Amino acid sequence: MGEEISNKQVILNNIVKTSVKESDMSLRTSKIQLKIPSGCDGAVLVKNLYLSIDPFIINRMRPLEGYYIASYTLDSPISGYGVSKVLDSTHPNFKTGELVWGFTGWEEYSLIKDPILLFKAPDKDLPLSYYTGILGMPGMTAYAGFFEVCSPKKGETVYVSSASGAIGQLVGQFAKTAGCYVVGSAGSKEKSAVALMKVDLLKNKFGFDEAFNYKEEQDYNVALKRYFPDGIDIYFDNVGGKMLEAVLSNMRLHGRVALCGMISQYSLEQHEGIHNLFNHLITKRIRMEGFFVSNYYDLYPKFLEMVVPLIKEEKITYIEDIAEGIESAPRALVGLYSGRNVGKQVVVVARE
Repeated sequence: MGEEISNKQVILNNIVKTSVKESDMSLRTSKIQLKIPSGCDGAVLVKNLYLSIDPFIINRMRPLEGYYIASYTLDSPISGYGVSKVLDSTHPNFKTGELVWGFTGWEEYSLIKDPILLFKAPDKDLPLSYYTGILGMPGMTAYAGFFEVCSPKKGETVYVSSASGAIGQLVGQFAKTAGCYVVGSAGSKEKSAVALMKVDLLKNKFGFDEAFNYKEEQDYNVALKRYFPDGIDIYFDNVGGKMLEAVLSNMRLHGRVALCGMISQYSLEQHEGIHNLFNHLITKRIRMEGFFVSNYYDLYPKFLEMVVPLIKEEKITYIEDIAEGIESAPRALVGLYSGRNVGKQVVVVARE
């Protein structure tokens, strides 16, 4: 038996029907052994260092049927992506002391019995927190969705929604490296300082050609025609809903749409539909494809070969919004859906 210590955890209190509230979660302290139990083969015990706050988490707070991943269990810890240090291992691929990223619990320590979504963090010269973002799931999502799903060509026009977030900021920069014209939308409350900051970051930090606060636009169709008078070749969709419908009206022939997420729909009991798909998709021969990053993790080494040099040569940049302490995770998650964060939302659990 190993040493027994306290373990702070973020627990799900309520089934979420619409918007998530901080009261839907609570902090609990339990006990954990710092040794994998006898007979638990192929497991990894980790100390969590950073937690990734991601939009898909709210979907798992609901009872779901046919979803790609199971709902959370009430009165149990929430789980998601994070960066961790291996304390004990009965798995042949992981050794004590190694740094890893992947699926873990929203808690100080986690016993991961099936580490199928756990990867080694190979580059020690870059910030560990990057493995919650640019070097982790969001980076792989941006890479797979843009390059594998959308197959960009130099000179094409690209639109990215939720462009200042963890994935959007990378899609726009990848598009610029591919020689595309790129416009992004972001937002918080109308004319708020956060919204102005996001738009400024897109243009002056991430190198987007143009950017706008979608909250200030009365008509998305008019806004898109302003920035894409000749139409859109590629749309990387993070929001769905009315924005997706407006974009489809402004797509060019043989346009491609990568459906990454639909954050505008996650808090709705009845999701919005898309109209006139015959004219949108068939007449224009548009290809619209949803994807899961988990289907592309075999490309992770290829992705690192591309992105690590770009980071080290400062040809691509990344912004994080850091919250300190596991107790800040509920507020960070709620803020994600209200647009309060600027950049990738990360929670620091421990600094090794």
